[in-house]
Amino acid sequence: MWGGRFAAGPDAIMEAINASIDFDKRMARQDIEGSRAHAAMLAARGIISDSDGEAIREGLLTVLSEIEAGEFTFSKELEDIHMNVEARLKDLIGEPAGRLHTGRSRNDQVATDFKLWTRDQFDAAIDGLDALMKVLLVQAEDGADIVMPGFTHLQVAQPVTWGHHMMAYVEMFARDKSRMQDARARMNESPLGAAALAGRAYPIDRDMTAKALGFDRPSANSLDAVSDRDFALEFLSCASICATHLSRFAEELVIWSSAQFRFVVLSDRFSTGSSIMPQKKNPDAAELIRAKVGRINGSLVALLTIMKGLPLAYSKDMQEDKEQVFDAADSLMLALAAMTGMVGDMKPNVESLRESAAMGFSTATDLADWLVRELGLPFRDAHHATGALVKMAEDKGCDLPELSLKEMQSAHPEINQSVYSVLGVDNSVASRASYGGTAPDQVREQVSRWNGKLK
Repeated sequence: MWGGRFAAGPDAIMEAINASIDFDKRMARQDIEGSRAHAAMLAARGIISDSDGEAIREGLLTVLSEIEAGEFTFSKELEDIHMNVEARLKDLIGEPAGRLHTGRSRNDQVATDFKLWTRDQFDAAIDGLDALMKVLLVQAEDGADIVMPGFTHLQVAQPVTWGHHMMAYVEMFARDKSRMQDARARMNESPLGAAALAGRAYPIDRDMTAKALGFDRPSANSLDAVSDRDFALEFLSCASICATHLSRFAEELVIWSSAQFRFVVLSDRFSTGSSIMPQKKNPDAAELIRAKVGRINGSLVALLTIMKGLPLAYSKDMQEDKEQVFDAADSLMLALAAMTGMVGDMKPNVESLRESAAMGFSTATDLADWLVRELGLPFRDAHHATGALVKMAEDKGCDLPELSLKEMQSAHPEINQSVYSVLGVDNSVASRASYGGTAPDQVREQVSRWNGKLK
C-alpha cells in the first residue's frame, strides 16, 4: 500500500498494533457501499472510464457476497477493511481496481464508513425504543386502574396507578428516541471527497456521492470532515442516557420481583435458577441490563479521552474509536431487546400492589388537601394537623382510616365524617386528574396519545 516510501516492512509488533481488521471488518457492507458510490461518481465525472467504473461496482458486489457468505479471508497484513476489500477487488478485476482510490483517502473513507455504520445503529436503536414503548403502553392500558404505591426516597409517598408508572418510562424512552433522532439528523453529512484533509484537485462531485449514500449534504470543511467523531460521541452519549433509564427500570424490576415486595412476576423466559438453591428464581436479565450501563458509560469516557488532545486533522488515535462504539451498540441493543421481552411478559401482582399502596400513611396528603378544600385551612396549618394525626396513628399502630372521628377532631374540631371518603387509595388516585396525573382516565388519555404517535 505504501511500500514505495519504505525500504523495509513493519515489525511484527508494529503490524499488530497498527492493524484494525479484526474489528473494522464489521463495516464491510458500509465500506463497499461507499466505494460503489465513489466509483459511480468517478465514472460520471469522466475521471475513470465507464467500463472501469462498471467493473469496479460489479466486482465490489462479488466481494460483498463472499464476505456475507463467510468465504472471504481477512488479512492482518492489509491492516483494515478498506485495503482487504481493495486487494480482493484487484484479484477479481485486475488493473481497474487500482483506480478506485482516485480522488479519496483512507481518512475520508473511514469517516464515511463509520458514519454509515453509526447511522444504522441510530436507526436500530430507534426501532428498539419503539418496540419497548409499545409493550409499556400495553402494560399501562391494562393496568390503568391498578393501584400501587408511589415512592420518594424508596419510602411510600402517595398511591399511584400501575399504568401511570409504566407511562413514566414511556416518557423517558421517548426522550431517548428524540435525542437519537436529533443526533442522527445532525450527523447526516458526507465526509467522502474530503480526502486526507484538504479536499481533491480532481473534478469530483461530492453532492452526487452524498445523495447516493443517503446523506443530506456533503460536509462543508475537509479538515473537520476527516477529524470529526462527534457523531460517535453523540451515539455513545445517547446510548449512555438510554442505558441509564434501562438500568433504573431494571433496578425496580429486581426489587419488585423479590419476595419482600412481590409486586411483579417475571416470566421464566427472562429468569434463571440457582445451582444449589432449588427455590430460587433470579431476575438475571434485569441485573445484566443494569450492568450494561457501566460498559456503555466506559465507552463514552474512553472516546472522549481519546479525542480530547488531538490536533486537526486525522491522527491514528482515531482507530481506537470503533471498538468503543461497536461494543456500546451491541450492549444497548441487547439491553433494549431484553427489557422489551421482560416488560411484555411480566405480570403485576394486583393484591400485593394494592396492599402496599395503603401502607405508610400514603393518603396523608389527601387528608391535608381535604382540610384545605373543605375547611379552608392554610396548607401549612393543614400539613401540621395531618402530621399530628399521622403521629397518633403511628403510636396506635393503625392507619389513618382506622382513627375514630373523635380522634380526627382532636387535630381540628371541624373535621367531619366525609373526611373518610378521601382516605381510600382508589379515591386518592382518582382525584389526581390534572394533566399528567395518575388518575386512570388521565393514564388512558396518555396511552391513546402515545399509541397515535407511535403509529
